[in-house]
Amino acid sequence: MGIFDKVTDLFKSKKDKEKKGESKLDLIAKKNKSILDDESESVPETKSESDSIDESESAPETKSESDSIDESESAPETKSESDSIDESESVPEIKSESDSIDESESATEIKSDAKIELDAKSQSLDKGLKKTKESFFGKLARTVAGRSKIDELALDEIEEVLISSDIGVDTTIRIISKLEERVEKEKYINTSELNSFLKEEISLLMQDSYDDIPKINEPYVIMIVGVNGVGKTTTIGKLAYQFKKEGKKVVLGAADTFRAAAVDQLVIWANRVGVDIVKQDMGSDPASVAFDTVQSAKASGADVVIIDTAGRLHNNVNLMRELTKIRSVMGKVIINAPHDVMLVLDASTGQNAIEQAKQFTSATDVDSIALTKLDGTAKGGVVIGISDQFQIPVRYIGVGEGLNDLQKFNKEEFVDSLFR
Repeated sequence: MGIFDKVTDLFKSKKDKEKKGESKLDLIAKKNKSILDDESESVPETKSESDSIDESESAPETKSESDSIDESESAPETKSESDSIDESESVPEIKSESDSIDESESATEIKSDAKIELDAKSQSLDKGLKKTKESFFGKLARTVAGRSKIDELALDEIEEVLISSDIGVDTTIRIISKLEERVEKEKYINTSELNSFLKEEISLLMQDSYDDIPKINEPYVIMIVGVNGVGKTTTIGKLAYQFKKEGKKVVLGAADTFRAAAVDQLVIWANRVGVDIVKQDMGSDPASVAFDTVQSAKASGADVVIIDTAGRLHNNVNLMRELTKIRSVMGKVIINAPHDVMLVLDASTGQNAIEQAKQFTSATDVDSIALTKLDGTAKGGVVIGISDQFQIPVRYIGVGEGLNDLQKFNKEEFVDSLFR
């Protein structure tokens, strides 16, 4: 073999070796690659991409989009739109539009009824004071007629008008004194200003009254006093009617046991109004009747007790003794009874009513006054004089024969009606 052949064989063997080496390396590489592939596949088995996807999908399974929708839908199930509508509709069910209309209509009806009652009271008062207004303002108009101002001569004539209207001397002097000060200060006062001045001064002189009796835990006791013939029994009957109309339980006590038929008259009123009455035989002790009445009223849970008393005025000593005894026995049953001693006066007697007020107020404590028969007299000015002179509130005035014609006195309404 030549050298050339040896060199060729050498390169060939070297090449074969290299090929064998390459193939061996390839085998190793392939083997390594296979191992790496196996390892790379084994890692994803622990946390493969698909597992990541599964986990990302599994999270939505815990709170998936559909679950979110379900939850968002489940919240409205607790307070859904329909429920909100139901709730918003439930409020009108409590106070719906129709209910509001009904309430407004009922309020209007109540207001309308109150207005009708007020108008009726005002008309009745105007009618009751008609004679007094015609007399008083007729005389006043004639006094100031043709005068451009009120001077000393006019003041004297106005004074005579006030006194003749039974306002009373003392009250008239007070009014004229104020009028003189006004004339002196302003130097001029016409007829229109005179009426405004008189209205203002008369209102200031009169005492405020009260509308309702105070609420107490025991029966409220009213003792009626006054001379015979002034309308005591009729006033008691009308008072009982008004209290019963207000929903109060009333008991009457017939303690005027000396006047013939006084008890019978009160029994007639009790039956007419539908209230209880306590009575004894004629000539019985008035204090005994008063005691039995108050005791019975307390036991039966009555709200108001009205006690009639005798109207004898033969002398103040006997009157004082009788009234004091009656007050004393009632106070043993109910502390502070009587709560109201009401003096009934006949307005048509004019100055005689003022004289009666003097006698009774000197004989006993008088808490209030009821003036009857205003509708039948032109002497209604006596209301002003009595309220001013005795500083006792006028609580009721009688302006007619009807049950509702005994009105609670309101000085503003009275003065407005007088000057209307």
